[in-house]
Amino acid sequence: MADSAEAAFDALYLSTAAGLTQQAYVLTGCRRLAFESTEQAFHRAWEQWPEVAHDPDPEAWVRARVHEYALAPWHRLRPGRPRPDPLTAEPVVRVLLELPPWQRRTALLCDGLDLSVAEAAAETHASPAATAGRLRHARAVISGRLPDGVAGAPDHPLRRRVKDASVATLAQPWCVRAASERRARALTLVVFAATAALAVLAGAFALAPSPDSPDSDDGRSPQAQSQSQADDPSVAGR
Repeated sequence: MADSAEAAFDALYLSTAAGLTQQAYVLTGCRRLAFESTEQAFHRAWEQWPEVAHDPDPEAWVRARVHEYALAPWHRLRPGRPRPDPLTAEPVVRVLLELPPWQRRTALLCDGLDLSVAEAAAETHASPAATAGRLRHARAVISGRLPDGVAGAPDHPLRRRVKDASVATLAQPWCVRAASERRARALTLVVFAATAALAVLAGAFALAPSPDSPDSDDGRSPQAQSQSQADDPSVAGR
């Protein structure tokens, strides 16, 4: 059973990872972030493989995670945050980067991958009306900047760009699976360590005497305090 899961994952990775990396590059203009987005998405896919394997469209499942990771706003807060590669020679990528992220993604899905507006809306969790509006704006910008960027053209530059994919520089699928498993084990250890630390702290607080307890000096009964004063020579001699 495990062998069949590994084989299915490897087949999905080998057939889609190169194209997904190209898509992430079109969305970000950054090759480093493009490779990172694809690897992170496949790490999640292997961690949740039963869900992915039973999904009606496993490629779409991974693609959504690639796009979401690539466009995540928290990348701006990272030390040495990934930026578009300087002086990129690809006009379609430069033009796409002028668009807001959601318009960028919608244009990629519809004009680069030939999804319908309804399919793109479902994948981006947006309404069909909002998706259609984003696509109209993106097409107007692309057509204005690129003479051959006519919406719906068979040789749309986005379509050509995402098909230009090679697996030569990708990690092997077994490496991706192994990295995912190491990450899962590390996360489990962190959770166990944090749980143990909280348990120790809770135990320490539970064993510490409270100010109102009989063992606390401030919480002694008046009789006990009087007896202590009587036994104190300094008090008795007064």
